[in-house]
Amino acid sequence: MGEFELIRRFFAAASCAQAGGEVALGIGDDCALLTLPAGEQLAVSTDTLVAGVHFPDPCDPSLLAQRALGVTASDLAAMGATAIGFTLALTLPQAGADWLAAFAGGLNQAAERHGLRLIGGDTTRGPLSLTLTVFGRVPAGAALRRSGARPGDLLCVGGSLGDAAAALPLVLGQQQLPAALAEPLLARYWQPQPQLALGQALRRLASAALDISDGLLADAGHIAASSGVALCIEQARVPLSPALQLLPREQVLRGALSGGDDYRLLFTLPPEHLAELQAQWPELAVLGRVEVGCGEVRLLAEDGRELPQPVGGYQHFGQDRD
Repeated sequence: MGEFELIRRFFAAASCAQAGGEVALGIGDDCALLTLPAGEQLAVSTDTLVAGVHFPDPCDPSLLAQRALGVTASDLAAMGATAIGFTLALTLPQAGADWLAAFAGGLNQAAERHGLRLIGGDTTRGPLSLTLTVFGRVPAGAALRRSGARPGDLLCVGGSLGDAAAALPLVLGQQQLPAALAEPLLARYWQPQPQLALGQALRRLASAALDISDGLLADAGHIAASSGVALCIEQARVPLSPALQLLPREQVLRGALSGGDDYRLLFTLPPEHLAELQAQWPELAVLGRVEVGCGEVRLLAEDGRELPQPVGGYQHFGQDRD
């Protein structure tokens, strides 16, 4: 199967590949054309996922597509952007029709869920890898940034942490759990849900934000360093899902603190805005506070003692993350 036949058969006809909204011209020409409303800026982010590094090979191609797009779209949520579209560069060892049909189906499902249109890309032969670039729009000057946190702000997270880290041994076949426990964990790994609506709401409220990809402690360090403050995280306030609460607490807490792949928004917030946000997002949790400092992250026990931190952020199958 040639490249153009592959694109036509599996991608160009998908509902997510049709022009509309800000996409004036999608697949079929040398470039896509995007039309932004007056006073808006374009937000752009790229992620590459490589077989054996970022995901196990073989794996379910439908789930792989959903994971790849969800992970990349989370960067738009972190900036408070409204999703527009994405490109896909797909490198394949062979063009198997069954694999491509499943992959394209999962991709279309995720694209419609996240409000993204497929607007172009490339296909080539080689070791399995995916490079996705997402495009969004945000009012000029309103994008969320990692800088801006101020002493006195609350440190908040958009939901429970640690599910994807707990799923990793299941994904790798190193552990088995009852289906009722394994399924919600695996869903968080394979089908991450970027918090796009929360990110847009935070544009007018939060002082700093990012999405948690490398682990709570590692990513909190990015806000602390960019803002020139200290972040104090109270270990007892780290939220765990109902599934994780059934597993040994010490094991799951380590994953929640440093496991990675959560794709929840971590943000700092003036206290007066907390009630407004929690009314709409009751799963939102306060982790701690922002204090005067120089880029440090402190993990605190219930009695206020500073605790030692787990070493490092998330690593993909034993490889350092870029």
